[in-house]
Amino acid sequence: MSRVDFVQSLERGLAVIQSFDADHPHLTLSEVAARTGLTRATARRLLLTLGQLGYVSTTGRQFSLTPRVLDIGYAYLSSLNVQQIAQPYLEALSERVHESVSVTVLDGADIVYIARVPTKRIMTISLGLGSRLPAYCTSMGRVLLAELEPDELDAALPASLERHTERTVATVADLAVVLKQVRAQGWALVDQELEMGLRSVAAPLQDASGRAVAAMNISTQVARTGLEQIHDELVPDLVATAGRISESLAKR
Repeated sequence: MSRVDFVQSLERGLAVIQSFDADHPHLTLSEVAARTGLTRATARRLLLTLGQLGYVSTTGRQFSLTPRVLDIGYAYLSSLNVQQIAQPYLEALSERVHESVSVTVLDGADIVYIARVPTKRIMTISLGLGSRLPAYCTSMGRVLLAELEPDELDAALPASLERHTERTVATVADLAVVLKQVRAQGWALVDQELEMGLRSVAAPLQDASGRAVAAMNISTQVARTGLEQIHDELVPDLVATAGRISESLAKR
């Protein structure tokens, strides 16, 4: 795309929205300017415009997002179809295995949660729709990365792979070996690479062309589920459920 077609004001407006997060739900004008790299004058105009459109509210000197921002994300989920189709299958699977079940899509180097049925909280971080995690050290991320062509994979990986735990696969060469295995078997298992004590297994959700449009997983804890049980019980149920969701997606 040429610079002539690039609307910088839209980019800046989205940057303002993204400057708010769980740790910064309320920001002053100066804080928004600092977090976005914009001048105070530009940040002020954008905040006032977003306020006029109903996406931002203000109390005194502080600004915050309104629920209307959710309309943007809901438009994506509505157009995707995966979330609506997968949700009843996720709920049934979670009830059978008594574990959390999720669906994500790949966005750059991250996976983004688009559906989730939580049971017990098993991670130190809280996950919900829109949450992001690095793809290379998560089971759903590896299922989706394994589908990519070499040039696409290079673009989807960060410059360096952070070692989240002592078990994390932290070199591109080692990850390539893991992804080759994932591609061959059709599912991925991650054992305490993102967080100690956490295990997860994932399988792809495919469209009519056989392309993985999303991934789903079952998350569990080391203290609750051994590797043998994951292979013998969770993997077959997960893969079968993913197959049924894929069949439904193919009919759309």
